[in-house]
Amino acid sequence: MDPNANSSRVGRDSKEASISPPPPQRTGSASSLHKINHSHRSSFAENLRGLPPSPRNQRHPSFTQAAIQELLNHPPAPRQHNPRFAGRDWRDVGVGELVSKDDVSWVEMDTSVEDATMALLKNTSSNVVIVRENATTSIPVSTFDYNDLNAYILVVVGLAHPPDDLVELYDTIAKKAQARISIPLRDVQPMFKKESLVTLQGDEDLAKAIEIFGSGIHRVLITNHNGEVIGILSQLKLLEFFWNEGVNFRVIDDLYPKLLREVGVGSQQIIAVNADSPLTEALNLMNQEGLSSVAVVDNGLNVVGNISTVDVRLLTNATSLPLLQNSCMHFISVILTEKGVEKGRDSFPVFYVNPYSTLAHTVAKLVATRSHRMWIVESASPSPSAPGTPSLGPTVFVPTPSSSQTSLTGNHFPSVPPASSLPGSHLSGRLIGVVTLTDILNLFARSTGLNPTDPSEQRARRRRSSSSSVRPSIESSRASLDIRR
Repeated sequence: MDPNANSSRVGRDSKEASISPPPPQRTGSASSLHKINHSHRSSFAENLRGLPPSPRNQRHPSFTQAAIQELLNHPPAPRQHNPRFAGRDWRDVGVGELVSKDDVSWVEMDTSVEDATMALLKNTSSNVVIVRENATTSIPVSTFDYNDLNAYILVVVGLAHPPDDLVELYDTIAKKAQARISIPLRDVQPMFKKESLVTLQGDEDLAKAIEIFGSGIHRVLITNHNGEVIGILSQLKLLEFFWNEGVNFRVIDDLYPKLLREVGVGSQQIIAVNADSPLTEALNLMNQEGLSSVAVVDNGLNVVGNISTVDVRLLTNATSLPLLQNSCMHFISVILTEKGVEKGRDSFPVFYVNPYSTLAHTVAKLVATRSHRMWIVESASPSPSAPGTPSLGPTVFVPTPSSSQTSLTGNHFPSVPPASSLPGSHLSGRLIGVVTLTDILNLFARSTGLNPTDPSEQRARRRRSSSSSVRPSIESSRASLDIRR
């Protein structure tokens, strides 16, 4: 394939080239796997025994010399499309063609939480393990993922906020963990905020899957005709498929050159956490609101990082427990260090776009960072005739009191440098919105004549608070930013 074809997609993104680097090239259908070192991990109960309950004034709009040198040293690889999808209508592709049985990892209802966690840490391809009643069946009854692990950790350290009907259960679980008593998954199921367990047979077409994902469901279990799980299809895996194979599907591919502000995806309803807030604030926020990640902002509301529930894997080691009493900014530095160790070089993933970013640029970043959402930040105008920022109402700053902050003891980690000194921090901007995998897959579904349900309904069910989220476009209504300190 002509390598110049790759540069054409980046060329479409020229309006934002001065704001953020060009998106990575598409590199085939197979999802990348992250490797994690699981050695020398201690049990939760052992880890938790005895545990008592930067503003930036300027943005640099151009590439740094280091970024340019990185592109010269590591040019993007050519796109490699899967020939079995060439010439086919994507709606005729079976969901079973996108999954692998290697992604399926099982535990039983009587498996201990500790053993289930070890299985979860090992399954880096799907970030979930499937729960069945016993080892003699392949019929799923539940799942265990990082959202559940986050909820469990908060309960064990006494920092969760249980509803009135679960106070006794939370206390019992915490006491058993402190006493190093094995706790089966069956006992903790009521603690987890689970979305519906959705299954599709492998011969169902992608039209059905994209309607489900565009309605706000994050994961679908793929089964055979006997109801046995043969694979796991996620929103990210489906979006990755459309990114790598989009050239074969004209209706989808035609959307990629359009700007976010043109296609109207995204929301101004934002929940973020201040960089100086304790890490427990971010963990509780994700648990209570049913979120898989939150933006971390400085005092000027500039995005300085991202914390996701997957990052709680860094809290399952005894030596990492002091992180709970440190700031979100400090935890971000630990995440970056961990990624640098895994990849053998410094890593600073960029989790933000701007309203003038193309859909292609946004999707490329989601796929490259394996994220569920991109934060939308203000940007300089792409041309002298355009307004400096999109047509947005004033951001509503909603100060809220912090959760009960139990004093934690333990050795402090070394102090973290200010946010402004981190690599890439000057490329950020003021947080004004968010675009998620659900938003993009909902757009794909509607653009091809499908009728997904309103994703805000599913989002509301995941939230632990009584209020439900709404989904205005970037160009309409009033922004709302709930910042936790």
